[in-house]
Amino acid sequence: MATEGLNLATEPRENPAGAGVEWIAEGWRLFAKAPLMWIVAILVIVVIAVVVNIVPLLGSIAFQVAQPVFAAGLMVACRSLETGGEFEIEHVFAGFKQNFAGLVIVGLIFMAASLALLLVFAVFAGFGMVMAFATGDTQEAWPAIMASGISIAFGGLVVLLLMVPLLMFYWFAPALVMLHDMAPVAAMKASFRGCMRNLVPFLVYGILMLLLSFAAMIPLGLGLLVWVPVAITSTYAAYRMIYTETASPAQPAMAKAA
Repeated sequence: MATEGLNLATEPRENPAGAGVEWIAEGWRLFAKAPLMWIVAILVIVVIAVVVNIVPLLGSIAFQVAQPVFAAGLMVACRSLETGGEFEIEHVFAGFKQNFAGLVIVGLIFMAASLALLLVFAVFAGFGMVMAFATGDTQEAWPAIMASGISIAFGGLVVLLLMVPLLMFYWFAPALVMLHDMAPVAAMKASFRGCMRNLVPFLVYGILMLLLSFAAMIPLGLGLLVWVPVAITSTYAAYRMIYTETASPAQPAMAKAA
């Protein structure tokens, strides 16, 4: 795995607002180097998710925990493309061969925190309604929704606000564990610090990616086969500009500005 030159900066760097645009631009460049392989990789992961979820509950849990493992492998693919290498299907499974335990711990922490947020929502919405949806009994759930609209809306807002910092803890953790051998908890803390120092560029990035997602949905959702890989490659671009001592060769202007 070509990780030479990926030395961590002492602290995550703060970037200007325009970095959000540059992350997407660099993400597109990485996608354009191997568009077919990116689409194949995403489809492979989707197929794995479908097959695993055939097993009720346990399959869903297993895939949730494995998500950072797949994300880490895709970060390896980004690094290979950045350094002039190829995107090989083996990259998708690189996380199962290296730093697997740390990546699984990241997945477990994220899943546990997500379940905690579900419990918070249940407090506002009512456990009965949540369980009705969880078991597929929507006939029991809809009357509860109509009767508790305000509390459900407030609970949803609270969960949404809490989900933001949770995603900040998770966002860069797979890359930091995979490419720098960081311990899972340390990687999640570093991910949070990096996001906190770049709230403005992340706001710009989030708005642009949201708009692009709407455009991707227009042709029967087929644009998501491009949008999802660019979301991954742009995350790698952001990681490079925030955490490593030298930015990507394709980003000299932003590197100086940072």
